[in-house]
Amino acid sequence: MRECTRVHFTCRRRISIASRQEVAKLAGVSEATVSRVLNNVGPLKEETKERVLAAARQLGYTPSSLARSFARQRSGNLGVVMPYLPKARLFSAYYFSEILSGIGSKAREEGNDLLMLFRDPAEVMDYSGLFRMRKIDACIVLGAKEDPAEVAALRNLKEEGHSFCLINQHFEGEDFPEVDADHIDGSYQAVIHLLEQGFRKIAFLNGPEVYSNSRDRLTGYTRALAAKGLLPEPSLQFRGNFSRTSGLAAAREVVANLGQIDAVFAANDRMAIGLQQGLRELGIPGAQMPAIIGYDDSEAAELTTPSLSSVRVPFFKLGELAAFKVLEMTAVRDTETSSRATRIQLPTELIVRASSTFMIPKED
Repeated sequence: MRECTRVHFTCRRRISIASRQEVAKLAGVSEATVSRVLNNVGPLKEETKERVLAAARQLGYTPSSLARSFARQRSGNLGVVMPYLPKARLFSAYYFSEILSGIGSKAREEGNDLLMLFRDPAEVMDYSGLFRMRKIDACIVLGAKEDPAEVAALRNLKEEGHSFCLINQHFEGEDFPEVDADHIDGSYQAVIHLLEQGFRKIAFLNGPEVYSNSRDRLTGYTRALAAKGLLPEPSLQFRGNFSRTSGLAAAREVVANLGQIDAVFAANDRMAIGLQQGLRELGIPGAQMPAIIGYDDSEAAELTTPSLSSVRVPFFKLGELAAFKVLEMTAVRDTETSSRATRIQLPTELIVRASSTFMIPKED
């Protein structure tokens, strides 16, 4: 379709498209030399490069992206691996949409296309196979989790010197390239805020422990309690899966323990919003509603009643940095340099709204 449109346009405007052969003739070099200059491959004399580039400009020659890909043995694709969850609207989730926007922004800036790759959560992704088949030049992994087979697949990527990066997942003892946020500090600040409001019976609604950010949030939660001389109570710790429906389900557990709970810290906004909704549906009036803090600071946090306090995570920036990181690795083409791991952690910020700012009477 694209080729037909180009031919039609050429015929109407009577524009001639220069060929590589014409550039070579005008510059007085071979076609192979033209290819090497335009793809920046191999050692070349500066005089030869300038002559070829001048000829290309004079003739208005632009090599096709397909030709460049073959010449460089690259696809021009930046792969983004995401979990496939049936019936889950991943692209409408704030977490995924913001990260993908950041990745896409940087990829477009660098002249790359995104190739979305969905993995079955129950299966191990053959990451190396994607590179062997030249489907992608670099890879960003979202939704990686603690699993021996997953770790082995990522180790294989690193050993083969491929350009890849993890977002929002840390494997203790490994040195994989990763971009993350400081979830320990983010959770700590959230719980400290609740404690400073006078709340003492603080429940925690966390995500699955297979994700490092869930474990980090738990660490931040327990550290904040310890800072005020409190111990975490297992009966006040609930488990969800980051979905709104799991927040709805947790509302029943919270109601069953409402006399022992005066505040809830939820590991993401979707669960926090589900919890708010579930408590209302179970007939809990506003005056008896526990204080609630979410995590992510999604757009929906400002639209709830009361508006939801939340920990802001710079997801767009995480995506941008991950894309920059893997594309830089690809450009370097040096196995030792490209596989050298660096862990980037961005700061989080607590955004205080109405859901966590009302005071409760302190016990004597």
